[in-house]
Amino acid sequence: MNESRVPSHVAIILDGNGRWAKKYGQPRSFGHLQGGRNLFRVAKVAQKLGIQKLTVYAFSTENWKRPQEEVNFLMTKPIEMFSENKDRIKEIDYKITFAGRRDRLSKELLEVMEYIEKATIKNSGFELTVAVDYGSYDELLSAINQLEKPVTKEDIEAHLMIKEPVDLLIRTSGEQRLSNFLLWQVSYAEFYFTKVHWPAFNEKELKKALKSYMKRQRRFGGLK
Repeated sequence: MNESRVPSHVAIILDGNGRWAKKYGQPRSFGHLQGGRNLFRVAKVAQKLGIQKLTVYAFSTENWKRPQEEVNFLMTKPIEMFSENKDRIKEIDYKITFAGRRDRLSKELLEVMEYIEKATIKNSGFELTVAVDYGSYDELLSAINQLEKPVTKEDIEAHLMIKEPVDLLIRTSGEQRLSNFLLWQVSYAEFYFTKVHWPAFNEKELKKALKSYMKRQRRFGGLK
């Protein structure tokens, strides 16, 4: 692993929780539970490998269209898990932030998110950003509506929820589309698609993605 070529900002579309659960004869909720637990395992690996920022797509603005039972699980299970592990939040040595709309989330979930952000705000170095009720269209419209015309590229970037450009975008579970995720930030990102479902995506799989990234020549529209 060439440490000098490790991407600064990696984004992951967490796909395949339900398909992974079905593979093992379990309900979709079981896949979401394991996927949530896997997030913190992968975050620790990313931190160890020298990645500066990891942004993950946990729940999109379009995911509200899913069956109500599944949405209810996704909106309440994090609260339950937090209540069981509240004291362990203080042991986390990196910063955790959240991006996305907050007007459609429950008061209880917002309180959990705010607690985690405040408890980790002083941690330096690696940052994990979890996109909840996030959609890139929504983010861009929100940024533009905060500005007066005429605007520049820098003006829009200053008002985005996630300001850092993405170096490497990973999507698990075999799908090859962006699904309204970080459309502005991935304009010059390298893409990596894997058939591995998110709950099974581990240190070995992350290293494979990074090694693929390191073999590529990034020209940003120019020549080298």
